[in-house]
Amino acid sequence: MQGLWNKIKKDYMPKSVEIISQGYSLNNFRRDCISGLTVSIVSLPLAMALAIASGLSPAQGLYTAIVAGFIIALCGGSRYQIGGPTGAFAILVLEVLQGYGYNGLIASMLLTGIILIIAGLCKLGSYIKYIPYPVVIGFTAGIGLTLITSQIKDLFGMNLENLPKGFTDKWIVYITNLPASNLYSALISAVSLALYIFIRKFTPKVPVYLAILVVTTLLAVGLNLPVETIGSKYGDLPKTLPMPQLPELSFDLFRSVFASALTVAFLAAVESLLSAKVVDSMSGDAHNPNAELIGEGLANMGSAFFMGLPATGAIARTATNYRANAYSPVSGMMQSVFLFAFMFGLSPLVKYIPLASLALILVIIGWNMLNLDKMWGLCKSQAGDRYTLIVTVLLTVLVNLSAAIAVGFIMAAVIFMHRMSKEIELANMEDMVQDINVAVAQDLRDKKIVVVRVAGPLFFGVVSEISQFFRNIESRPNVVIIRMGHVSMIDASGANLIVEFIEKMHKNHTKVIISNIKTQPKRILHQAFANAHVQLSDIATASNYDKAVAMAKRYVSRLKKRCE
Repeated sequence: MQGLWNKIKKDYMPKSVEIISQGYSLNNFRRDCISGLTVSIVSLPLAMALAIASGLSPAQGLYTAIVAGFIIALCGGSRYQIGGPTGAFAILVLEVLQGYGYNGLIASMLLTGIILIIAGLCKLGSYIKYIPYPVVIGFTAGIGLTLITSQIKDLFGMNLENLPKGFTDKWIVYITNLPASNLYSALISAVSLALYIFIRKFTPKVPVYLAILVVTTLLAVGLNLPVETIGSKYGDLPKTLPMPQLPELSFDLFRSVFASALTVAFLAAVESLLSAKVVDSMSGDAHNPNAELIGEGLANMGSAFFMGLPATGAIARTATNYRANAYSPVSGMMQSVFLFAFMFGLSPLVKYIPLASLALILVIIGWNMLNLDKMWGLCKSQAGDRYTLIVTVLLTVLVNLSAAIAVGFIMAAVIFMHRMSKEIELANMEDMVQDINVAVAQDLRDKKIVVVRVAGPLFFGVVSEISQFFRNIESRPNVVIIRMGHVSMIDASGANLIVEFIEKMHKNHTKVIISNIKTQPKRILHQAFANAHVQLSDIATASNYDKAVAMAKRYVSRLKKRCE
């Protein structure tokens, strides 16, 4: 029983329980309160802006940051993780809302939560590291570009209704209606951008997004500028959280949004675990990926009960939390407490915030998501990575994120297999001049002993090449030595090829000796031999090449005596 409990603690225990159980002092709590307050100041404008970008009200962004942020900190597997709405979800949420309404979004969030919890229980967190880098950069950049495009209307105060869904169609409408822009909204956007550049360059410790909202709100109210605000579009901000509830949901609705839920779950897992990995590299701590996925799943289900939107770990806010000297996940919980206090105390003032300043904040987030330096680095790298990046970006922008991820994965996998197929090396005695001198080679030929060397991964991508190589071997040698010391791995296709070759040699009364085979290929080959009912007497193994040659010569000698 103790062993089971220890395994559960190791695999699934939330980081908050782990750290607090080790001892938690008043000084630690003071550190967490200060860092939680610092992050809440950063999270406040982002939560509202990202909710607006997702097609929801600013209040729903705050609900998400409060509820999901608290649950992620309480139940997640990272010491410094700060959760909430992120730019990666904005376009997906908007698509679900347009296709299935808010009930569809709630259904997809519940499914997302279930998927993430199952993924955590199945210990799939560690597999995130296998996501191809060009695919991650590609869909992130595509989301950023789409996010920027979605904000042009509010950025310039355009009075546009029923914007087309297509990326290029939107830009055609924007360019056509640019002369009808609200100059005061454009002014607010310009002031916001100037503030961002100035603060980043000269006073980087100032919370830049909050400063933008404060200054532009005072400017709009003080000069009585005719610009659209949160209040004019969404009304007053509530002072408290709504009562937990769920709308009426149907099985058909769950089935309709299942694909979207899978995409949201994938994005939540990728972003949260990447965020945890980044802050681990900064702090030296180690996150628990399985607990993190479970925490993310519970957070998305909790957000659904409080009229929120999907949430995940946010890299920028998590890094801010660490730099603010947080001690434990309690800082993330305190962030939620402070956000609730802000919502209660500042709600009458929030309605005066200009939408243009929020749009500029979202454009900055989208610009940062482009990762232009990383994209340029990939464009200068191998052609396969470059093409995968470009296709993923284009599909994200022009089709949808699900198609981009699927095609990107397939491209990356095919390119990887192509590269691995180039790593295979095949050699016969004529090619192994450094290993076999002329006299020895001639002696082996006289005894009709054939030596071949296979190096590299022996998998389905190289089967045809190796099969052709084996077919070129002398039809009836006495012995074939297959040197496999540099075969790093073998799959079922490669093992089946070896089995077929051995069976063919056995029919020709040829002995096969495999030398210096590694652990993984040996295990796979033994299983293939058993499945094909190959007699172990048909083959032999040697720990190294010299022993294999000696074994082959003894076999030929016995064969010669029998013939005499």
